[in-house]
Amino acid sequence: MALSEFDLIRRYFTSFQQGPAVVTGIGDDCAELALSPGHTLFTSIDTMVEGVHFPKNPDVNGLGWRVLAAAVSDLGACGAKPLGFCLALTLPEADERWLSDFAEGLAEASQHFSIPLVGGDTTRGPLCLSVQVFGEAPAGKALLRSGAKVGDDLWVTGTLGDARAALDVLEKKNPAGSERHFLQQYYRAEPPLSFAVGLQGVASSAIDLSDGLAADLGHILQASKVGAELDLESLPLSDALMSSYSAEQAQYYALTGGDDYQLCFSASVEQRELISDLARTEKLRCTRVGTITGSGELAVKRGSIDVDLNAYKNKGYQHFS
Repeated sequence: MALSEFDLIRRYFTSFQQGPAVVTGIGDDCAELALSPGHTLFTSIDTMVEGVHFPKNPDVNGLGWRVLAAAVSDLGACGAKPLGFCLALTLPEADERWLSDFAEGLAEASQHFSIPLVGGDTTRGPLCLSVQVFGEAPAGKALLRSGAKVGDDLWVTGTLGDARAALDVLEKKNPAGSERHFLQQYYRAEPPLSFAVGLQGVASSAIDLSDGLAADLGHILQASKVGAELDLESLPLSDALMSSYSAEQAQYYALTGGDDYQLCFSASVEQRELISDLARTEKLRCTRVGTITGSGELAVKRGSIDVDLNAYKNKGYQHFS
């Protein structure tokens, strides 16, 4: 007997809806969330479409993690603490094996990021996943794209380029060694949420890295009306990436590849020690990769050599290019 919409929700999506901010969760017309005193609400929505954002035969368990990680990464970019999320699930059919694997990965991510499922919708159609997240931050303390100042350091967390390398092996049947590492980074990204909350009052601007460093940094530069100088040799690369590609190709992936879901942020030089201490506390790699300038544009160097960004075929992901 085919699952009804409400049977589907009860069976797969009601076991991870508990959280301290949840007053009313799944089962009513709206979710009700409680904000901490003096805090404001932050919300963002992220959509993934089969064949565009993930392959037609994905790691379904990993996909459950990935769709939530991508959405909570936006909360991290603002330094907001997660409160809850809604899931809109469009399915071609109610495949119980698929649903079980997807829900398991989603529940694992929900627990890892401390963000409960509080509502959503299911419908029939081409496979499409949308997640709307809700978070909070003290009023006036959020990290935004618009605060970078000339002379600030530029930082990134984690390593870059591994998720782009995963695209080269995404449909390979028996990945091995570094290929498994790339796929792990693609499907199970870990946005540095608690580190980002710790950057309140420290970072001058921030953005999450979803479309590639060059493209996403460009949004900070535009919003802050500044420029930046970036050194490719400073970009943090994994051992797997460096051992699988030439130095130039690895740097290209780190600069232009998307789906890292790490954090790029600016901060004054005086904050270096505090940032390094916070990164050590969080056991997080955090690397200075450049400087904010007054040029109004992004200048890229490889050591002392200027790099022409126009020589790159791809400068970051765009949906309608």
